[in-house]
Amino acid sequence: MTILSVKGLSKSYEKFKLSDVSFELDKGFIMGFIGRNGAGKTTTIKSLLGLVKPDCGEVAMFGKNFYENEIDCKQELGVVMSGVECYQDKKLSAVADVTSRFYKNWDGDAFKNYLKKFSLDENKRIKELSAGMKAKFLLALALSHGAKLLILDEPTSGLDPVSRDELIGIFRELVKDGSRSIFFSTHIITDLEKCADYITYIKDGRILESTDIESFRSGYRAVSGGSNELAPELKEKVIGLREHKFGFEGMIKAADAALFDVETAPISLEEIMIHIERGEQDEEFVI
Repeated sequence: MTILSVKGLSKSYEKFKLSDVSFELDKGFIMGFIGRNGAGKTTTIKSLLGLVKPDCGEVAMFGKNFYENEIDCKQELGVVMSGVECYQDKKLSAVADVTSRFYKNWDGDAFKNYLKKFSLDENKRIKELSAGMKAKFLLALALSHGAKLLILDEPTSGLDPVSRDELIGIFRELVKDGSRSIFFSTHIITDLEKCADYITYIKDGRILESTDIESFRSGYRAVSGGSNELAPELKEKVIGLREHKFGFEGMIKAADAALFDVETAPISLEEIMIHIERGEQDEEFVI
């Protein structure tokens, strides 16, 4: 079952344009939404949630048109946005009380259980929480009304490695029974490798690729060789090419690699992103 469907989402600003963004997420899976800062991750999330009005496009959640059924959809939707700093002087219990008024399925017992699970004290004030504790608290709020889809904008940003690992573990546990899905944006690629089933890559406001994570990773190979091996035909295919006095290095699509007699090797998600963002133009890099 498709729990989130985005088709042709576009939004234009004076210096940035989100163009024809499309992807789908099925029930019971985690999708990582990646791209460098400024690529359009937050604009996409705000557009699909109606926080900014898109110029065009369709968004469906739980089989319903989101813009036509926003109130109903939000009852089953949990959202955690980065950079939101509200109710700093309020206790966690007070913030939960305000939040509960917006959801007909709010479960106070579930909220208390999540606080216990996440080792949070409801009598603490928001300003007393660390970044990791804030992330867990916002997640507890999102889960306590029975949300089936979690949309998270940079949820692990600013967290220390231990806190990030704990949060990623929580993500994996939440989708284990197949009843929930998580869509989260990040530029921390190692987080994806620990939990994501699918990956959607946005670059300069356009979706570069949306597929399962293994297909994405296996679609590229690291490539290197001596200067005499860098024929013009190969040079055109190398992504993020760097030439040095000993030869060259870069990345090539797996399908293209089969066309050349050249040394290739498996490549990590982080290296793929680095090469893609470095671009397909040749760079002189003398060591």
